[in-house]
Amino acid sequence: MNERKGGALARAAALLCKDRGFRLYLDRRRRHKFGLTAEQLPDGTHNEQDARDWLCAACGVNSRAELDHRPKAAATLRTIQQRYHHWKRRSRT
Repeated sequence: MNERKGGALARAAALLCKDRGFRLYLDRRRRHKFGLTAEQLPDGTHNEQDARDWLCAACGVNSRAELDHRPKAAATLRTIQQRYHHWKRRSRT
């Protein structure tokens, strides 16, 4: 069996998926993208597994461990992290 282990990027992605703020970002991003109301997609809809599934799909991987071995997926993760941090800074009141 030739399964690759995840490294720093896989750990960073796991922490991102555990982050309630990131999951809120996904809720609001989906609402905006699909023109939904807060009643149709309330805050707190995305759970950790939803965030993992979304992140893997967005990065084009089946497992977060692949992020450490696929440069294009790693670059996508970094873009997602940057966009989330930008949103977080702008969302502070």
